[in-house]
Amino acid sequence: MNEPSRLAMLQFARRIAVQQVDQIDRWIAIEEQREAEQQAAAARRAAAVPPWTIGLTQDGRPEEVHAPGCMMAGQRRQRTATVDQAREALVQGIAPCSFCRPDTELGL
Repeated sequence: MNEPSRLAMLQFARRIAVQQVDQIDRWIAIEEQREAEQQAAAARRAAAVPPWTIGLTQDGRPEEVHAPGCMMAGQRRQRTATVDQAREALVQGIAPCSFCRPDTELGL
């Protein structure tokens, strides 16, 4: 019975190792794709809902600016605003909410 040479055994071991590295590379690619999809979905969700709001008076005039998640914003009529719109409203003299302090959050 002829035993395989030491060189043949090393070449066999190398083929197995390369196969394992290739499998790990495929797993990494799948995981990178999954993470990219999750980040893209999170970005879409964040972009879909402007987090800033501007509270309106009964006749529809802007009354006060609210930061994201302000519990007081839901108490009255409001419209959504981007960060830039909220900042501009504050600069134009619209009052900041005394509860959430959007002026402080925006650095004004």
